[in-house]
Amino acid sequence: MTERGLEPDGTIAREGALDRVPAAFVPVVDAARAHLSATFGDARLHSAYLYGSIPRGTATVGVSDLDLHLVLHDEPSEADRADARATEARLDRAFGQIDGVGILLTSARVLLSDLERHDGGFFLACLCTPLLGPDLAEELPRYRPTSLLARETNGDLVRVLPQWRVAAAEATTDADRRALGRRVGRRLVRTGFTLVMPRWGGWTSDLDRSAELFGRYYPERARQMRLAADTGRAPAPDPAVLGMLIDDLGPWLAAEYTAVHGEKAPRP
Repeated sequence: MTERGLEPDGTIAREGALDRVPAAFVPVVDAARAHLSATFGDARLHSAYLYGSIPRGTATVGVSDLDLHLVLHDEPSEADRADARATEARLDRAFGQIDGVGILLTSARVLLSDLERHDGGFFLACLCTPLLGPDLAEELPRYRPTSLLARETNGDLVRVLPQWRVAAAEATTDADRRALGRRVGRRLVRTGFTLVMPRWGGWTSDLDRSAELFGRYYPERARQMRLAADTGRAPAPDPAVLGMLIDDLGPWLAAEYTAVHGEKAPRP
């Protein structure tokens, strides 16, 4: 992997690996593998993956969460979702090393579809680390840092902003505002990075680096993006910060993104 997160042929390298999991989190990953196999079994589960800071080797004990992506043979059912929630709770209770567990459920059919090839497909092939079952990435293309990838991964910010405004209006506690700030900050930084990704010519998931790279191309918005990165990592319950991110940086970024890359294809 190069400094720009690429393979020698210029395609985006997979960013995580099981041998990068910090020692403190190895028991968590082993338990997750066992629970998922026992709960979902081969009949339902095509494959399972880790993503986020744990497989990237940057997780912090007591702070980082455990992120799992399950690919099912069929479309997720209510029973699948209930089993996922129960697994999240069980693992979160069992391990103090993690601060929460999140499980994504998707079907193999959706990930291999034309509509998801440069969104969910890219996410699995480049940002997820195989944990169980056959690696679906073998049936997906190799990805490059193109405008098409930018549009299909983050070109829907204009449709997300109204949802954030509703959530901000309904946030009545500091905990609510922190949770929303974390979500908003991370999404804005990732959108800001993919806006400039084709010009920079590489890939990173690191929030600080993403904000820094964005600032090279848009110095007039660099301070705001730096604040978005800080909020995504350690959010403060300040309504003024949320307001700036949602009502100033967000609309500007959505408009610039549409002008440069276009809008993401609508999903059903």
